[in-house]
Amino acid sequence: MSNIRPVIVIPMGDPAGIGPEIVVKALENKEIYESCKPLVIGNDSILKYAIKITGAPLEINTINTSEDAIYELGKIDLIHIDNINLESFEFGKISGMCGQASHDYIKHAINIVQNGEADSICTPPINKESLQAGKVPYIDHTAMLSAYTNTEDPMTMFEVRTLKIFFLTRHASLKEAINQITIDLVYDYLVRCDEALRLIGINDPRIAVAGLNPHAGEHGLFGNEEMDVLTPGIQKAKKEQVDVYGPIPADSVFYKALNGKYDAVLSLYHDQGHIAAKMTDFERTVSITNGLPFLRVSVDHGTAYDIAGKNIASSVSMVEAIKAGAKYTPFFKNKYL
Repeated sequence: MSNIRPVIVIPMGDPAGIGPEIVVKALENKEIYESCKPLVIGNDSILKYAIKITGAPLEINTINTSEDAIYELGKIDLIHIDNINLESFEFGKISGMCGQASHDYIKHAINIVQNGEADSICTPPINKESLQAGKVPYIDHTAMLSAYTNTEDPMTMFEVRTLKIFFLTRHASLKEAINQITIDLVYDYLVRCDEALRLIGINDPRIAVAGLNPHAGEHGLFGNEEMDVLTPGIQKAKKEQVDVYGPIPADSVFYKALNGKYDAVLSLYHDQGHIAAKMTDFERTVSITNGLPFLRVSVDHGTAYDIAGKNIASSVSMVEAIKAGAKYTPFFKNKYL
């Protein structure tokens, strides 16, 4: 891999949440600047306040384009977007203004990467209710990234320690998620999981599929989805030379993968994989979006409105996400050169 530090653009996240604080705290870290060139998109007044409350020894270098950035520890290179009315702004509140601002930062970050001014994106948290209040027509980061890059169905992978988790379905009710699971979807995702793992340097990856029902259905005693849907999808993927195992009971498969038996697990629905990752290490879980024309990494936690603006939030996940971006950006850049 190249020793050149990639430019990682960081949209500030929801201004009313903990995003500004954890970005500021993360950018105090010398290791970040040794591994990459962070470029922030956001609002200067909010970031200045975040610096004030955290006591971070940082200054803001307001710039117009990435060409003006200096990428030095102690200075935050910021492309300022004037979209916050400070008279009505409050930390910790659902706000259409902040939802729209979150969207604006992300869209600008995508444009910068697409224009070749940056290499990848690392996102702090945004708030779905604020997006809705701001009449943003997208439910989350992934939906925005999909729309603005014309990418169909990007795929999420969590990484925490040695555990990697893919998600067959995302933000849907449990009932709807189960309805979405089909033989073809299982097959398609297993092929894509295999490709994604090979992209980041894992040769001949071993992929486990989590069961849906207790004890993976126990041959139909506790449900038929394993026999009728999951197993046929797995068998179809095996014919494409995907090294896949399962379905394996969800109460043990993540533990086995964490301890090296599998390189990754395909989780069937949101909470199944999220619980496993966050119980392993809540702060160090990182989300990686596959299938886009560039790398996107993210923290795996919310806006934490209850502690926003109070200098309580930990920046560990933000630091880990930026480091993951620096680590994996060269693999993605090589793919799309």
